[in-house]
Formats: sequence, structure tokens, C-alpha cells
Amino acid sequence: MRTILFILRKEFIQIKRNRTMLPIIFVVPFVQLIILVHAATFEMKHIRIHVIDRDNSSVSHNIIGKFSGSPFYNITSYSFSDKEGEEDLKKNKADIVMVIPEHFEKRLRTENTGKIQLVINAINAASAGLIYAYTSSIILNYNLNLITEWANIPANVQTSVISTTYAFWFNPELNYKNYMVPGILVLLVTLIGMFLTGMNIVREKEIGTIEQINITPIKKHQFIIGKLLPFWIIAQFELAFGLTLGKLLFDIPILGNLGVVFTFSSIYLLVVLGAGLIISTINNTQQQSMFISFFFMIVFIMMSGLFTPVESMPVWAQKINIINPVAYFIEVMRMVLMKGSGFMDIKRQLISISIYAALILSFAVWRYRKVT
Repeated sequence: MRTILFILRKEFIQIKRNRTMLPIIFVVPFVQLIILVHAATFEMKHIRIHVIDRDNSSVSHNIIGKFSGSPFYNITSYSFSDKEGEEDLKKNKADIVMVIPEHFEKRLRTENTGKIQLVINAINAASAGLIYAYTSSIILNYNLNLITEWANIPANVQTSVISTTYAFWFNPELNYKNYMVPGILVLLVTLIGMFLTGMNIVREKEIGTIEQINITPIKKHQFIIGKLLPFWIIAQFELAFGLTLGKLLFDIPILGNLGVVFTFSSIYLLVVLGAGLIISTINNTQQQSMFISFFFMIVFIMMSGLFTPVESMPVWAQKINIINPVAYFIEVMRMVLMKGSGFMDIKRQLISISIYAALILSFAVWRYRKVT
């Protein structure tokens, strides 16, 4: 035990002296938290719309008024030319072009039908889908009001109406930050565990101190524990500080027991620390270690459900995702913080990550050779 404590002391002194590692530990993650929470969102709050009104009637003006009065739309320009609208789409000055044709109101009154053209920039398919849903909803609501008005239904006459009530569970205000902060905190912890563990051991190879350690009577398990434990402690501290920051800055809900979160993170960190140890054993430079860590991190993050739901992925991708530890932790973080889930609710994820940790850490220890 004394040997491990001496190694831990040496590691913390080395981390303190490393000018490259300190900013990665204490600066980068929190800049990432503050920026990504605001930037990584699928909410559409400023939809730029180009209006082509060839009818110039009271109905067309009322429709346009519905969009100008909405906080989600900014009418960037008016014109009578399809070419101008197309140019705005190409130059990214507009997200949607709404075309109201000639004789629109006349056809509504005489033929009881009218057509409005919506030309949407669909480079981003998700945004295009949301824009279409918002826009068609506004037009549909105006159409229903118009039918009631033109049907001359007296105000005191009751009509049969289907009333729909709805409730949003776990995120009543539909605050996207509540969804993003738990996922970004997982990335923060993973960054500490995988990147820095791999870089730290490889750095010993680069400066030659690994050879001095190898000729000492320090046992392999003592060396590995002494190397991994500091980053396990730092990552847990980062998670606690990140949760505190998330509560103070973004008022994220914390409905569940934080003991569940830290129990799961303790096991999860064994997975990423083991991965970092494996990466360090197959590389001889910090640059190589960073490239390989970055490769795996990109794959894990994109398939983790941080930005898009795992359920929307193809079936084959969902099956492959069973080996993605980041996906397990993000799911658990959101369940505990937003739903108040307990150990029984995350039993499947807890068992899976425990098996994962046992396998990858055992392989990492076996793969490491205490030789020069």
C-alpha cells in the first residue's frame, strides 16, 4: 500500500508540473461545457423566411402577419420573383421561401381551395423537417380560423370540438439544455479518463523514465493502480464540479440520487481508463496516442445518442452500439437526473458496464508488459 501511495504522490506532482496536461484537465472541459450547451441544439428559434406574395390580398397579408408575429420567424425580405427567393436560399440568407400565388384569395372564396408553395433549404434534413412542421402548423391554424370565420358561425353557438390535453414528462419546459448538459458531462469525464491516461504513460516512454521504473521492484499491479487512480480521482472531481456548474448556470434538474450517478461513473471510469492503458501500450509517442484516442472518441460520441437518439439509428448500428460505453453512461445520466431513476431502473446498464469494465481492464493489465 505504501508503494502505491508513493506512486500516487509522484503522479500528482508530475501532473502539477505538466503545463500541457493542466489546461486539458481544468480549462478545456468547462469551456466545452459552457459553449456546447448553448451551441449544440436542434431548437429552431430564428427561421429566416423570404416571402413572395403575388396575391397582395387581405388573406395573404394576414398569413404573412402570422409569421411576422411569431418569435420563431424572421422575415428577411419580400419580393415577387422566384429567382430572388432562390438566390437567397443559395446564399444562405433564407431558410425557407414561401410563395403565395396570384388569385389566392379569389380561389379560396370561389373554389374553397388554395395552394401555398414552401421551398425549404434541406441541406440539414433535421432542421428542414422542423421548419416544415412549424410552418405548416401556422398555416393550418390560420386555415381553421378562416373556415370558422367564412362559415358565419355565430359566437354563441357551440360546435363539437375535440379537445386535446398534453403533458411533457421529465422536461416540462422542453429546455434543450436539460438534455445536453448530462451528455456533455459524460464527454468531460471520458476526456479525462481516456486521453490523459494514454498520454501520461506514453510520456514516460518518451522521456525515458519508464525504463527506470521497469528496473525497480515495483510490481505491475502497483504501477498500474498508481498510474490510473489519479485520473480516476480527478475525473470524479470533474464530474462533481460539472454537476454543480450545471445546476448553478443552467439549473438542470437533479431528481435522482447522485450516489447512483457516482457509483455508475466509478465503474465507467474503469472502462475508459482501461482503454487509455491499452492505447498507451501500443504507442510510443503522445501524438500517436492522441490520434488513436481521438479516433475512438469520435466513433463513440457520434453513436452515443448525445446529439441524435439511438432509437433513430439503423438496427445494425443499434446492435453495434452495445460495445459503446459512452452510450451507457449518457443514458444513465439522463435517466437519473431527469427521471429520478434508481439502481433497479438502470440495472441493465449497470450489469453491462460492469462486465465491460472487467473485460477491458483485465485485457489492459494483461497487455501491459513491465519490460523495457
